[in-house]
Amino acid sequence: MPWLITKYLITAAVVVAVSEFAKRSDRLGALIASLPLVTLLALTWLYIEKQPAEKIANHAWYTFWYVVPTLPMFLAFPWLFGRFGFWPALALSAVITVVCFALFAWAVKPWGIRLI
Repeated sequence: MPWLITKYLITAAVVVAVSEFAKRSDRLGALIASLPLVTLLALTWLYIEKQPAEKIANHAWYTFWYVVPTLPMFLAFPWLFGRFGFWPALALSAVITVVCFALFAWAVKPWGIRLI
């Protein structure tokens, strides 16, 4: 249990740090948020918890493929936010991400990449 609490605290600290940096500097906050910190933490936790190398490698592999369809959301959100406000823009961005993910999963399936 202490290990689980430690993981939660460190992971939460990363998220809080990103939001604090973003308050002070848009660019610095975005830079830090764009770093794959959560993925690096997850890979570290998997390694420390002695997960098989294949599981750790698969996590990194699938993370790449899951990131690609999220990218349009980062372009759509600022545009939507300016027109509809925060909550509608956030909701529409989530819908865009789900649609992009479904389309992307369908598009890469012929190459043997199974995302769903």
